[in-house]
Amino acid sequence: MKLSTKILSGTMLAGLSFAVVMTGALTGASAATPKDTVVMAKQIDDIISLDPAESFEFSGSEAVGNIYDRLLSYDFKDVSIIKGQVAESWAVAEDGLTYTFKIRKGMKFHSGNPVTATDAAYSLHRAIALNKSPGFILTQFGFTKDNMADRIRAPDAETLLIRVEKPVAPSFFYYCLTATVASVVDSKLVKSKEVNGDFGNEFLKTNSAASGAYVLRSWKAKESYTLDANEAYWAGKPKNKRVVVRHIGEAATQRLMLEKGDVDYARNLEKDQIIGLAANKSIVLDTGVKGSLMYLGMNQKNAALAKPEVRQALKMLVDYKSIEENILKGTRTTHQAFLPKGFLGALNDTPYSFDLAKAKELLTKAGYPDGFSITMDVRNVSPYADVAQAVQASWAKAGVKLELIPGDGKQTLTKYRARNHDIYIGDWGPDYQDPHTNAETFAINLDNSDTTKSKTLAWRNTWDIPEMSKKTLAAVEERDPAKRAATYLALQKDHQATSPFVVMFQQIEVAAHPANVKGFIIGPSFDVNLYSQITK
Repeated sequence: MKLSTKILSGTMLAGLSFAVVMTGALTGASAATPKDTVVMAKQIDDIISLDPAESFEFSGSEAVGNIYDRLLSYDFKDVSIIKGQVAESWAVAEDGLTYTFKIRKGMKFHSGNPVTATDAAYSLHRAIALNKSPGFILTQFGFTKDNMADRIRAPDAETLLIRVEKPVAPSFFYYCLTATVASVVDSKLVKSKEVNGDFGNEFLKTNSAASGAYVLRSWKAKESYTLDANEAYWAGKPKNKRVVVRHIGEAATQRLMLEKGDVDYARNLEKDQIIGLAANKSIVLDTGVKGSLMYLGMNQKNAALAKPEVRQALKMLVDYKSIEENILKGTRTTHQAFLPKGFLGALNDTPYSFDLAKAKELLTKAGYPDGFSITMDVRNVSPYADVAQAVQASWAKAGVKLELIPGDGKQTLTKYRARNHDIYIGDWGPDYQDPHTNAETFAINLDNSDTTKSKTLAWRNTWDIPEMSKKTLAAVEERDPAKRAATYLALQKDHQATSPFVVMFQQIEVAAHPANVKGFIIGPSFDVNLYSQITK
C-alpha cells in the first residue's frame, strides 16, 4: 500500500503549542521572531535522549553538540587537523597504547563546577558502563565496565591517562574522542542525580550537565527544544541569547513560516522549496556537504532478502537518477558506497542503475519469477516517505509488492534496532571523521546473536560476516594512509556487491534564512551544526 496523504500531512501539527503559529502563517499574519532569539523549523521527531552517552540520532546529537564540549574536535575546513576542546594538548606513547591528555585550565561547567580530568574520566566510564547505542565507539578499544577504572584514570585534576587494548592508527583513536559519546559531563552534578545505579541517565535524557555554548532549557518530544546561551563559555559567549528548534514536519510548511517571518531558519527544505526560494532575494540558502548517507537496510531474517540474487535485483530496481532529479535535487547526490565522498579511501563508483530486465532475471534465478511481498518501515516525513513511494513504484514493475509501514522517527528506529523489520529506510551519519566509523557499522558483525553488545548496522540486518569483519578490523591497525585507503576501496567494492544495504544518496544540507540572519555553521557531520555564531 502507499502511504496515506493524511498520515503525511498530519506531521504539520506536531503539538498544540504550534496551533497559533501555524494559523498565523496560513492566514497571512506575520509574527517576527524575538530579536535575541533564533527560531529554527526542523524535523526533530527522531530525538530519543539528550544524554551524550545515549544520543545516537541526527537531531539529538546536533543539540548535544551545542550543549556539551568533548575532549577533542577538528577543523571543519580540513578535518585532518585535530583541535582541542576540553583537552588542551595530547600525545601517545611510543608503545602506541597509552595516551595522555592535559585538560584546559579555567573551564567551568554550567553549574559553576570546574572541569577536571576526573570529570573527563567519569564521562568515559559512564558511557562504557551504560553501553547504549553509541557505546561501541569506546568499547572497541577494549574498555569494559570491569577494566575501565584502571585503563581510564585521572592521576591529577589536569591529566587524563587512557590505555587502549592494542595499537591502532593514533588519528583513529583521536577521531573517536570527537564523537558525541565522548562529551564531558559534570560528574558532581550527574552523581547527585543517579537513581538505582543509572549513572544519571534518566536525568540527562531531558537535562544537561555540560560546559558547552548552550544550556538545555527544555525538550518536549516531537515538539521543540530550547537552549539558553552560556554567557561564561570559555571560547566566547554565543552571539544570541536563545535558540528554539521547533518540530515542523513538512518542508512546504517550513518554507511558508520562513517567508512569513515566523522562523529564522528552515532546515528540511526539498527540491520544490529550494527552487522557489532561490528567486526570493530576501532569502539566503546556505549549503554544506555532509557525510550522511540515505540507505535501505534489508533484514537477513527474511528468507527472500537472504538470497544474494534478490539483494542484487532490488539494488537494480531503484531508479536513482529519477529520485535524485525529481525528489532530492539540491539536497542529495547519488552515492553507492558506505564511505561518504571526502573520507580516506572513499569509493565513488556508482555501479547500480535501474535495470528491469536484469533484475527480473535475477529474481527468477532466486525462485521469485513473479516477485514477492515485503514491508518497509518509513519515517512519515519527507523525503523518506517520498523516496519510499518511488522505490515502491519501481519495485512493483518486477512484481515486488512493497508495503510501507509509516511511523515517527523514534518508532521506526526502535523497531529497526530490535531487528524486527523487513526493510528500513533511513540515514546514517559518521560519528567521527575516520573511515572506520562507517566501515565498522556497515561491515562488521562480530556476534550475530540477539544478546551481543556490538549492535552495528550489519548486526541490525542480521548479516553474519566473520571474514569481512576480520578485514575491517585489520584496516584500523594500518598506519600507512595509502595502504589503508586501498584496503577500504577493496572492502567497499565487496560490500557493494554482496551486502544487504542499498546505499543510495549522500546529503547536501541546506539551511534557508533571511538575509539579515547569518552565522549558522553547517559542519561536515550532523553533530557539528553550530548555533553560537548566529546573529540577527
